[in-house]
Amino acid sequence: MASSLDIKGINKRFGKGDKQVEVLKSIDVTVAPGEFLILVGPSGCGKSTLLNIIAGLEEPSGGELCIGGRNVVGVPPAQRDIAMVFQSYALYPTMTVADNIGFALEMRNVPKAERQQRINEVARMLQMEHLLDRKPSQLSGGQRQRVAMGRALARKPQLFLFDEPLSNLDAKLRVEMRAEIKRLHQLSGITSVYVTHDQIEAMTLGSRIAVMKGGVLQQLGTPDDIYNRPVNTYVATFIGSPTMNLVAGQGGAQGFVAVGGTVLAPAPGATQTLGLRPEHVALTDAQGAAWVGEVSVVEPTGADTYVVVKTEAANVTVRTAPGTPARPGQHVGLAPQWSHAHWFDAQGDRLSA
Repeated sequence: MASSLDIKGINKRFGKGDKQVEVLKSIDVTVAPGEFLILVGPSGCGKSTLLNIIAGLEEPSGGELCIGGRNVVGVPPAQRDIAMVFQSYALYPTMTVADNIGFALEMRNVPKAERQQRINEVARMLQMEHLLDRKPSQLSGGQRQRVAMGRALARKPQLFLFDEPLSNLDAKLRVEMRAEIKRLHQLSGITSVYVTHDQIEAMTLGSRIAVMKGGVLQQLGTPDDIYNRPVNTYVATFIGSPTMNLVAGQGGAQGFVAVGGTVLAPAPGATQTLGLRPEHVALTDAQGAAWVGEVSVVEPTGADTYVVVKTEAANVTVRTAPGTPARPGQHVGLAPQWSHAHWFDAQGDRLSA
């Protein structure tokens, strides 16, 4: 049965005295049984430190950590009933795939017949029955990562921890393994915490996403919440590819006046920044448009084409259909979908409108 994970006021400091650095600041997250939580943020934001604290590889400087309702602060990793999948696979090179999968079970004195049964179950789940007699050196990167996941699955832990497991794989294999991890989570139902700096992985894998910056939890929510209602400009620009367009200006009686004097839509009075996703801006004829600019870059990607338009207020990226007629140097108008506009105050925090 899946277990809950409760992170209550977790702090972590490194160093002593004046050289002490606080890398985690009062982190509070509750993960429901069977949920898939993503910890996402740039390098140095504290996400891996938090994962190591959950695993027992680091001790917190303060706060509580409960797995299945039991406070595990001070409990050794081996007694937390967790399984971890690393970026580096961490397979035993002299053992076969079957022996790698069953090694943790053997160390726990699981009877041989039961051990073999679990190895076979995991091999079927991972669709790798034909690889059980091979050594890690005879496997591809994706196959090795499957073995690492299989070793963790065979234990049937309370909690699954993933530490950037796809970072070593090429782009095509990352897409395939993302789907594989999601499928395995749906089959196993084990509560999972996954660390990544890749916002695409975060959006596609997670039940909920925790966005971190500088040791502070910025926002916790579903992928839709994070994408459609970012709490500040940091989350708005970190999640989404291409990133959200931010336009500086000032809200007032006549509406939002962007830098350069362009008057745009009505906006909350305290507005300092307008946010627009690339898919919520369209290209129009420059003649008669309220907001105009010059095309500086056209980026075909296959399914979409991104057009970067230089305006007095900001460079604006527009997501268009393939085969757009826009060309560098061309003057175009911009037509935002105001119902999808995001408004932020001087501190970068979201306004209610």
